[in-house]
Amino acid sequence: MTGARPPLVEAIGITRRYGPTVALLDAGITVETGESHALVGRNGAGKSTLVSVLTGLTRPERGTVRYDGGPAPALADRAAWRRRVACVYQRSTTIDELSVAENLFLGRQPVTPRARVISRRRMRQQARALLDEWGVPVDETVRAGGLSVEDTKLVEIARALSRGTRFIVLDEPTAQLDSRATDRLFAHMRRLQEAGVTFLYISHHLREVYEVCQAVTVLRDARRIVTAPVGAMPPGKLIEAMTGERGGLPVPPHTAPPPRPFGAAGPAAGPAAGHAAVRLEQLSSPDFHDVSLSVAAGEVVGLAGLAGSGSHQLGAALAGLHRTSGGRAWIFGRPLRTGSVPAALAAGVGCLPRDRHHEGLVPLLSVAENITMPISGRLGPLGLIAPTARDAVARRAIADLGIGTEGPAQPLNELSGGNQQKVVLARALAIDPRVLVLIDPTAGVDVGAKRALLAAAIRARAEGRAVLVVSDQLEDLRVCDRVLVMFGGSVTAEYPAGWRDGELLAAVEGVAAGDG
Repeated sequence: MTGARPPLVEAIGITRRYGPTVALLDAGITVETGESHALVGRNGAGKSTLVSVLTGLTRPERGTVRYDGGPAPALADRAAWRRRVACVYQRSTTIDELSVAENLFLGRQPVTPRARVISRRRMRQQARALLDEWGVPVDETVRAGGLSVEDTKLVEIARALSRGTRFIVLDEPTAQLDSRATDRLFAHMRRLQEAGVTFLYISHHLREVYEVCQAVTVLRDARRIVTAPVGAMPPGKLIEAMTGERGGLPVPPHTAPPPRPFGAAGPAAGPAAGHAAVRLEQLSSPDFHDVSLSVAAGEVVGLAGLAGSGSHQLGAALAGLHRTSGGRAWIFGRPLRTGSVPAALAAGVGCLPRDRHHEGLVPLLSVAENITMPISGRLGPLGLIAPTARDAVARRAIADLGIGTEGPAQPLNELSGGNQQKVVLARALAIDPRVLVLIDPTAGVDVGAKRALLAAAIRARAEGRAVLVVSDQLEDLRVCDRVLVMFGGSVTAEYPAGWRDGELLAAVEGVAAGDG
């Protein structure tokens, strides 16, 4: 229509490759002024790359980006980009040691007219006015590090608005929020929309799409599949667009090798495969409640759930990385003291943690030192480590897992991400565990490393170990004998091997696969 207002932002025909990997292929999105527009797709669909293009952090090889009908700024003109778009990431970008006011005006603090020094009084006044204007109930004088996750996000939104932007990308904004904080965030978004603010909303929680968004774009395999009003995409149709198959793809027939008793290739001692290796009764913490489950020796059980479901914290609790507040846990019939890594190791629990950078690695140490860290006391007399014994253990692990390294002495930080992940798994296996907990085992690794990591889970099952795979990635869960789904802190469903993609994804998202 002549005179019609152009879209706030429009990306057309965007293609971006990273080496042989195609991140986006002729993809795009159109966001209208004043709407909340959801961007959804499974991991690897291209969402992050598209956001990088829309925020001027990545230059596409082909395609165009337009704001308000005009061309996007040059990549070097960061001030122009900040006036058009801002991104509030899952991890906060505020500086904990600075006050809220200092974070709001970092790099553009008001100064006194004559001395040209920072005027803290004026900065506090301007911060208070800004927070009041946008309805952010936060004290401008408090340290940012003392804010709740919810308030931190509101401060980041206010900071973006103060620069003039009215288009804000929210990347998994509720990942660390409880239901009440999520409701408050949504109420704030609605107020901002009424004031003319536009949101691009990225989330794996499909229920949130229906609660807060008016339009949705689905990416799959680097391409845009559909853009439509949310009302035209009921859950069943949305899941179909994300997975590419009506009702999801059936998993190939599951053929688990017959488990054998513990022996030379497995843990040194323990009951025969098939016995209850892990048993939880009404285990609770601030992140999950009244969870009861069991894992048999020689069984791989999947625990599927999105951020906020409690699945990652439950897996971490078994490994001593998360403290529980109630209930009981047993490992092969013996009580397990949760919240204690030494107690978990003594019970025979090995763990590949969720965040290898903060919980699994010492980058400046060698491959051998990282692998043998939990068994260093066994590698020589009187607590002294014999380098030959240490390197022998490392060489076996390098060969077993196919770790790409120059040798045991190579510094860990020189390895690729996939090989670092294999080293973390090797460290978990070094204790000869009876129970193996793998939390997001293939996150951020390439296809070859994924294959090796999941093959290790299958080998552990054949050796009679109990394996718990905590992940929301369907590829990780295909190796499992059964999959438990967590939502809202509870186990809500169980699926035997042979589940369909759409059915399991719907349970993880908390919606019914057959809706729509």
